[in-house]
Amino acid sequence: MTTEYSSAHGPDTELVWRDDELCDPHASAEKAAKVRRMFAAIAHSYDLNNRVHSLWRDQAWRRCAVRRARVNEGDVVLDVACGTGDLTQAFARTAAARVIGIDFTPEMLEQARRKLHRLPSAQAARIEYRLGDAMALELDDRSVDVVSIAFGIRNVADPEQAVGEFARVLRPGGRLVILEFDRPRFAPLRWFNDFYCGWFMPRSATALSRDRSGAYRYLPKSVGAFMPREAVLEMLDAHGFEDLIATPLTFGVCMCYLGVKRTD
Repeated sequence: MTTEYSSAHGPDTELVWRDDELCDPHASAEKAAKVRRMFAAIAHSYDLNNRVHSLWRDQAWRRCAVRRARVNEGDVVLDVACGTGDLTQAFARTAAARVIGIDFTPEMLEQARRKLHRLPSAQAARIEYRLGDAMALELDDRSVDVVSIAFGIRNVADPEQAVGEFARVLRPGGRLVILEFDRPRFAPLRWFNDFYCGWFMPRSATALSRDRSGAYRYLPKSVGAFMPREAVLEMLDAHGFEDLIATPLTFGVCMCYLGVKRTD
């Protein structure tokens, strides 16, 4: 039996995630297509739900990622799975010469482009948005100085392949910054977070967005089923990153990973 949700997009909006697929959504052979359809369905309300359900912490997490990236004057920054462009715009406020935002959901990129007017013209001119796939980046080898991905690595069909692509396009000494949700290690906080993300948020976010795709049931399930932070660090090490740091943010609700591409 599947759960039905009302939708802002009308009664024909399709349910993307069935209950039986959510035990481990990362195992679905159709994960990539489902993720694209899901984000297309919630693009119109994505920013609002991010603010409300992170208790307005999501922008602080992005600012932390930008600081950790240590952007130098003239750097080229690649923001993968850029979504509606919040992190891309944050990088455009640095000394970067160019910021490329890539996402594989056109509806999310449409929202990102609509927000460019909020930036001073000089910053907006640094941004280029492209439709693309994290697992097959259409960039030259060693062509960027910073790669970022915020709350997107767990949504990629093959995170290992994506990290391999990040390493390929980074110059030696380039920085990779990953933001991703996690579960707090301190038991009382973990219990509260599990209740908030597993019961309250799926209902309130679905009501706020009037989503019918099942996106806000998928999102907490995808966090719980994703690799632990130790495995993320092992993956980065295996793909040629060093000086690895994993920093818990907001009591471990969010993790900020930093790695530097090894020099030859």
